[in-house]
Amino acid sequence: MPSSKEFKNFILDQLKILDDIICKSMMGEFLLYYKGILFGGIYDDRLIEDIPYKNAKPMFMVENLEDVEYLSNLIKDTCFDLEK
Repeated sequence: MPSSKEFKNFILDQLKILDDIICKSMMGEFLLYYKGILFGGIYDDRLIEDIPYKNAKPMFMVENLEDVEYLSNLIKDTCFDLEK
């Protein structure tokens, strides 16, 4: 089931505190980038970092979507680690 635009817009609204968030549509789902670094995606109306489909790399599902500060720090820390 593809993710809804409403859920994508909710997530992007939660992330508006961060500069440089880019959301790219891909086959009914959405990839999320922060400062050019792919950090996660929206799959089946879930924000995940969870295996969204067969043969995908392992990711973590983010459940605390209401806490903007938590999301912001999670993304910054994740992208910092990915840059290394």
